[in-house]
Amino acid sequence: MARLLDRYKAEISGQLQAALGIENPMAVPRLRKVVVAMGTGSPMQDKNRLAAAVEDMTKITGQKPQVRRAQRAVSNFKTRRDMEIGCRVTLRGKRMFEFVDRLINAAIPRMRDFRGLNPKSFDGRGNYTMGVPDQSIFSEIDLAKITFNQGMHITFVTSAKSDADAKALLIGLGMPLRKTEEPVN
Repeated sequence: MARLLDRYKAEISGQLQAALGIENPMAVPRLRKVVVAMGTGSPMQDKNRLAAAVEDMTKITGQKPQVRRAQRAVSNFKTRRDMEIGCRVTLRGKRMFEFVDRLINAAIPRMRDFRGLNPKSFDGRGNYTMGVPDQSIFSEIDLAKITFNQGMHITFVTSAKSDADAKALLIGLGMPLRKTEEPVN
């Protein structure tokens, strides 16, 4: 089992239940899935970008990504309908907890000028989205083979009913959220 999953079952869920005042242990917030998405832009600029992005995402997540197509044509972006413009992976279960563990403990500390993740990136329904500036922060990527730097979006979908509960869950998992400073009047 993933060590973060073991820690969640042994410690974090009990602490959350006590801190949030939840009586039923099945109602404690938990991670449902993690979605990692990478957009590569128009294939007219470089046809090899999508193949490289799929390969990098496969190494990072341990799962082959789904290639995403443009839903509509946008002339300013030089895309036509049904062009392959990105890839996405949905992680669940043990693989999700292993990815989150590697992200929190190995990848995020390698981000340049890192001062904590934005605590305002919750969507109002208990989900959190963060951006990663490039794929080189993951140790699975060989820096000599990178042809282009590509960022990605990582969304944590939780079972929490509110942003406060989701924030407590992510902090319990070890997510380094920035401390918000209250304005002084």
